[in-house]
Amino acid sequence: MNTIQHTDGLIAALFTPLHPDGSVHYELLPALVEHLISTGISGIFICGSNGEGPNLTLDERMRVSDTVINAGKGRLRMIVHVGHASIAEARKLAHHAQEAGADAISSVAAFYFKPTSVQNLADCMTDIAAGAPELPFYYYHIPSLTGFSVDVLDFMRIAEKQIPNFAGVKYTASTLWEYQECLNHEGGKYDVLYGFDENHLPALSMGAKGCIGSTFNFAAPLYLKVREYFEAGEIEKARKQMLFCVEMVRIVVQYAPIPAQKAVMKMLGFDMGPCRLPLVALPDDQYEALHRQLSEIGFFAKLNE
Repeated sequence: MNTIQHTDGLIAALFTPLHPDGSVHYELLPALVEHLISTGISGIFICGSNGEGPNLTLDERMRVSDTVINAGKGRLRMIVHVGHASIAEARKLAHHAQEAGADAISSVAAFYFKPTSVQNLADCMTDIAAGAPELPFYYYHIPSLTGFSVDVLDFMRIAEKQIPNFAGVKYTASTLWEYQECLNHEGGKYDVLYGFDENHLPALSMGAKGCIGSTFNFAAPLYLKVREYFEAGEIEKARKQMLFCVEMVRIVVQYAPIPAQKAVMKMLGFDMGPCRLPLVALPDDQYEALHRQLSEIGFFAKLNE
């Protein structure tokens, strides 16, 4: 791509709300979009890990994308995750995202039959990206879930040569040294979005501008305050604020992360419903324990400061 847009701000990895019977609660999505706008979010990552994309059908993923894009187009940057165990299905999702008016697409590596090399990964991503040639394409690096790890800088060097619409990487790993290399590749040409919430402040110190996070759905004001302090040079205040965010995340991940975060959304007035198997909603005792722990550190009060 001749000109690559560099994202600045927080992008929320949107949850997919479900009815009690497990069907998608499409009608709640516009309200979630408005909520995110009101909290200072700059974009939405649709049907990713947090959105249980791999557990949704193709038709459901397309309809979720349509609904969210229609609700927030022009006000938020819309990135649709199209990754699938089937490269052919991922390409269909990419084509649909382009037709639906998405601003960009992203894909994880195939996670059943996994890529066999960096070149093989690049070939897979090339095929998927070709389904939406007019949209920027981001490789979604999340080895903790795909079970596939690669030297991301090596991937970028291949991708920039063979994927015409290659725009960057959604980097969801704690290896900040590699993230920094990717961020500065070719003089910072590519948009490398950081996706490990607990490392938000360290990522900012390395030059991160755009970040994608799950906890941004309900804690965006806390992270925006980190950024405000950092950009003002008030590093001690930024550290203190970030430490609170880390404490909040530490509590949440004591439980199953996605069900726990859906529970936090319910505590804030958005009943996200259950999860798709094999994920299951928190039982009542864990829900109450999570609410108590977050209350004890002043999480809900701090959101309203």
